[in-house]
Amino acid sequence: MEPRRGVPANAIDAHHHLWDRKRHPQPWIDPVSMAAIDADFGPAELAAQTGPAGVRGTVVVQSIHSEAETVDLLATAAHHDLILGVVGWLDLAAPDVAGRIGHLRTLPGGGKLAGIRHLVQGEPDPGFLARDDIRRGIAAVADAGLAFDLVIRHQQLPAVIELVAGLPQVSFVLDHLGKPPLAGRDLRGWADDLRTLARLPNVSAKLSGLVTEANWSSWRTSDLAPAVSHALGTFGPDRLMFGSDWPVCLLATGYRDWIETLAGLLTECDEREREQIWWRTALRVYRLAGR
Repeated sequence: MEPRRGVPANAIDAHHHLWDRKRHPQPWIDPVSMAAIDADFGPAELAAQTGPAGVRGTVVVQSIHSEAETVDLLATAAHHDLILGVVGWLDLAAPDVAGRIGHLRTLPGGGKLAGIRHLVQGEPDPGFLARDDIRRGIAAVADAGLAFDLVIRHQQLPAVIELVAGLPQVSFVLDHLGKPPLAGRDLRGWADDLRTLARLPNVSAKLSGLVTEANWSSWRTSDLAPAVSHALGTFGPDRLMFGSDWPVCLLATGYRDWIETLAGLLTECDEREREQIWWRTALRVYRLAGR
């Protein structure tokens, strides 16, 4: 299958999800407003999207706070060559984070563990990222050679800047560009904070999840362009990576539609820069094998 226009043949989708709601309920899915994703999504459904789009490898990311979900994602990755890496979850406040990571690595697919993520966007405590136990847990993630994904709301960027600056040994990945308020179209606060964050060398960011921060039913490519342009100007292509956020993206667009939209937003980039975004950054940051 030929890759989509402007997409290199080695494209890696650095951010998608899989879930089986009987094994791992997804209470955050509202069956009315989020009917498009109120279903199970497994490897077969993923392959049906990636193949026609020319995507050759993926990174699956946790969706709930469950170590059991992480175990299942690793086991799935063990049986599917398409999945190159897993960003899982574990309790960062636990006293034995290093031991838990070591245990995960002994399980089927454990060699594909690439990172850890916590759903910081849902934490009611504004000081969550400043807690000593959480920072110790994140440091242990880095000591194990893993990246730490940050999924936040744009109002949490100041706390993220403090965290990233305070843990320079950690390789951080900002999911969805920190969720810029695209539906409201006032990006000034987000843009200032992202510029400050990008000055720190130990953080990269994903060009993912943007369509669901815009108006789901009426967004246009031009609505996303300021955020993507700002990310290119602050992080640069070497610290940006493509992600679909599938199946969540289905709330606003299809898998191939998002890829074509992003390709159109990257037309100013040269071939080397596009390769960085479409696969090389993910390969390096997540230390992925198989490509």
